[in-house]
Amino acid sequence: MTDLLSSPSLALLEPIVLVAYIVTVAALSAFGFHRLVLMVLYFRHRDRAMALPEPLADELCPHVLVQLPVFNERFVVQRLLDSVCAMDWPRDRLHLQLLDDSTDDTLEVSQAACAAWRARGIDVELVTRADRTGFKAGALQAGLKRSSAPFVAIFDADFLPPTDFLRRIMPPLVEDEGLGMVQGRWGHINRGHSLLTRAQAILLDGHFVMEHGARFRAGRFFNFNGTAGVWRRQAIDDAGGWEGDTLTEDLDLSYRSQLAGWRFAYLQALEVPAELPEDPRGFKNQQHRWAKGSIQTARKLLPRIWRSDQPLENKIEATFHMANNLAYPFMVVLLLLLPVALVLRAGDGLWIGLAVDLPVFLLATANLMAFYALSEREVDRSSWLKRSVLVPFVLGLGASLTANNARAVWEALRGHRSPFVRTPKGGGQTAARRYRPRLGLQPFVETAWGLYYGAAAVFAAWAGLWVSLPFLVLFSAAFLLLGVGSLLPQIKPARLEAPGAPAGHTPATAPSPAVPTAPRPTARSTPGTRAAAGR
Repeated sequence: MTDLLSSPSLALLEPIVLVAYIVTVAALSAFGFHRLVLMVLYFRHRDRAMALPEPLADELCPHVLVQLPVFNERFVVQRLLDSVCAMDWPRDRLHLQLLDDSTDDTLEVSQAACAAWRARGIDVELVTRADRTGFKAGALQAGLKRSSAPFVAIFDADFLPPTDFLRRIMPPLVEDEGLGMVQGRWGHINRGHSLLTRAQAILLDGHFVMEHGARFRAGRFFNFNGTAGVWRRQAIDDAGGWEGDTLTEDLDLSYRSQLAGWRFAYLQALEVPAELPEDPRGFKNQQHRWAKGSIQTARKLLPRIWRSDQPLENKIEATFHMANNLAYPFMVVLLLLLPVALVLRAGDGLWIGLAVDLPVFLLATANLMAFYALSEREVDRSSWLKRSVLVPFVLGLGASLTANNARAVWEALRGHRSPFVRTPKGGGQTAARRYRPRLGLQPFVETAWGLYYGAAAVFAAWAGLWVSLPFLVLFSAAFLLLGVGSLLPQIKPARLEAPGAPAGHTPATAPSPAVPTAPRPTARSTPGTRAAAGR
């Protein structure tokens, strides 16, 4: 082994690999530095956070349309409708649309659920289409044509809005006519189901706390997340309505609406529980859709944004926001080169290793760890330290998405069109495995990458490269979790818990013995964000 490491061919290869490695890390450090900027903006402008409003009085409640777009959601559609129908809002000013494009027996469940709630006096309409033109965007736009309500709330199939959701989120829209949309923060009813769901929850908390919070507080553009928010109908119409030419129709409409002059608000204190994907294949499909859609939206809107009269800081932040997934092609290069660079540096001393690895850690890793740890602190100060133990694994999980998301970026850059692939939701039922996505070759690639990093970890231990060893082990574990996890059947059933729900409490629902409903909380404020005086 020593003779191999000292061979002339490796000596010639070493400067090429190390230069490529350092250039790649420098590029990734720019994305890492952006996370540091977001953290600074978040805390610098914390006085601009929106406190949880007092519930809106009946006489001030406007007419609201609630849209529920679903596609093949046999196991959660009843639960969704039960939750939404239990919301506290004057019944004569609430209209529900269940937008069901399903091609399986979900439609039968939807028909029965809607009929049961109509019998109890709820104004709920089942809207179906002959085809899925425009996918989710097409369904939402078709529903808008059937209503003239001035405000539109939207919930995906896996969400359980708290009973006072509308009472809490509507006051800013009623008081401020220039406000086009208010977004709530996602909660996670099955956070504790597995290592994968716990890691996903931390990833999403980072987005909904540091990213959304910083952009809103600093006056930058940010986006509606496709669910758990309320739009002013005029803000949708002024932007040209929903369009289905990208896989992130919510991001697309959000930027078009803000370019049209509408302002958005983020109500971080309002938590809306939802179900995380429990199957690695579903998780990867969701990430693929988000990564590809964001690059599609960047191609569509960034030229228009840079031609607009928006401030320079808004243009720069919009670019980082929509083009953030361009980091994944650089990650492909980094992950291929890292073990090779370790072999080439096996004879270097500890101080030389630190000289290379420490800047990498500080620029591309330490700020991300702080980003997610501080996000958990903002979400729940009583348990954030316990949750933050998983942050290193979360970074490994993000790295293990490289093959998945780099493929998504490549497809978007070359203009490859693909259908909107839904994320399967099981509602805690093992029979939902029938919705698992197709296997494909990707899990085998991820498993091979995990073994590659496992071998690199063994080599690092043999060569005494202790600084690099923890990263190699994390990357190997994360790749194997996604790869092997996608190859194995899901065995453990879900355990759904609605955060903050009183024991034994369930909302009043229409009879649905075959599909149990989960307990739901009322809105609760994030520690440190609720103010004594209104907004």
